[in-house]
Amino acid sequence: MKTEELKMVSEWDKTFPKSEKVDHKKITFVNRYGITLAADMYSPKNATGKLPAIAVSGPFGAVKEQCAGLYAQTMAERGYLTVAFDPSFTGESGGMPRYMASPDINTEDFMAAVDFLSVQDYVDADRIGIIGICGWGGMALNAAALDTRIKATVASTMYDMTRANANGYFDSEDSEEARFAKKLAMSNLRTEEYKTGVYSRAGGCVELPVPDDAPFFVKDYSEYYKGRCYHARSLNSNDGWNRIGCQSFLNQPILTYSNEIRSAVLIVHGEKAHSFYFGKDAYDAMIRDSKYTNNKELLVIPGAVHTDLYDNLDVIPFDKMADFFKQNM
Repeated sequence: MKTEELKMVSEWDKTFPKSEKVDHKKITFVNRYGITLAADMYSPKNATGKLPAIAVSGPFGAVKEQCAGLYAQTMAERGYLTVAFDPSFTGESGGMPRYMASPDINTEDFMAAVDFLSVQDYVDADRIGIIGICGWGGMALNAAALDTRIKATVASTMYDMTRANANGYFDSEDSEEARFAKKLAMSNLRTEEYKTGVYSRAGGCVELPVPDDAPFFVKDYSEYYKGRCYHARSLNSNDGWNRIGCQSFLNQPILTYSNEIRSAVLIVHGEKAHSFYFGKDAYDAMIRDSKYTNNKELLVIPGAVHTDLYDNLDVIPFDKMADFFKQNM
């Protein structure tokens, strides 16, 4: 399949320091929609033979230079060949128009990463796992339900983006009327923007300092995206998604057959995260009426909030993750 020519930054522009324990290089691969994805590959220095491999993506609206890259580099320090990729329409990856999201295409992005890893001479194709963070935690579970090549999955501080879009935060907009109002607004916007040929952006995180009366999770996000891990290509750091970028999520629930996932799954969530209910409910649904519960686990991190699992090295259970992959791949 033809590879789209991408413009990728060659110098180190991550929001975390480069490890001296791993080698790093830029790579590309193509998904089944013909979109070329940009990725960072991290490999243990002086590694020999075929390595177990992990594909990483997320959070929703972030880029690989942020949280996903930190996860990928850290897991490479623990002996895994890893790739952290920008999803379609995002960051350095291809796809037009920009800043769109899709339950289908973004699930395919994970499976395309597995395609790539499966044919590399230095990868053990029977030992491939994935890590999805925040909104890509849901995508990772969806990929695990589809792709039998995925032997183990970690969903960290996950969102189910279909539920978030259809029902609002904490299911506060879970009604036909609320959903219709969203559909009506997006439908009208589509007409207006088609007339002009200009697509508007939804806005990124709130600028710092966040007002005192803002919900904690708003402050939590802004301190990460606008503060300590700002990145120029990150949607959440800047002008946000295309305003109709998540429209399809309103009517396309993912995780329908998550209780049929036979491979190993570890869901990691912070006890104090505003998003905790996504992870807990996803775990409960995954094991309900399932024949495959022995390799499923929900790990709750005491006192942790949502973005603690983005970049807090004292909180993210990397050793636990490494052991989980070792045992299940």
